[in-house]
Amino acid sequence: MYPDDRRYSRQHEWIQRDGDAFVLGITEFAQAELGDVVFVELPAVGARFEADAEIGNIESVKAVAELYTPIAGAVVAVNGKVTDAPELLNEDPHGEGWLLRLRADDPDALEGLLSASEYQELVDQG
Repeated sequence: MYPDDRRYSRQHEWIQRDGDAFVLGITEFAQAELGDVVFVELPAVGARFEADAEIGNIESVKAVAELYTPIAGAVVAVNGKVTDAPELLNEDPHGEGWLLRLRADDPDALEGLLSASEYQELVDQG
């Protein structure tokens, strides 16, 4: 269910290398738990964050959830489609519903995150 071409955090974000940047989003599990997403707040381009820092919020009809970055770095792009149409997170969280692109302080930081199978085990354990 979870793509093998990215890594996952215990806070239910995924991150994927894309050239010299990293794309960040939330997982299928996270969007299902949230329910219908109605608002997404993302940081500005240029903002810098440490690993595990809160970088935004996702509001659904059920709850407001914080968004975290699993690696340290600077925001180089945000997905304006998601802020204009938050339902993209529900429709395609692993594709068109990506949230932002980061330039990582340490590209090797991904190694400390979960593989797709490890993340699946985390979700299955509930």
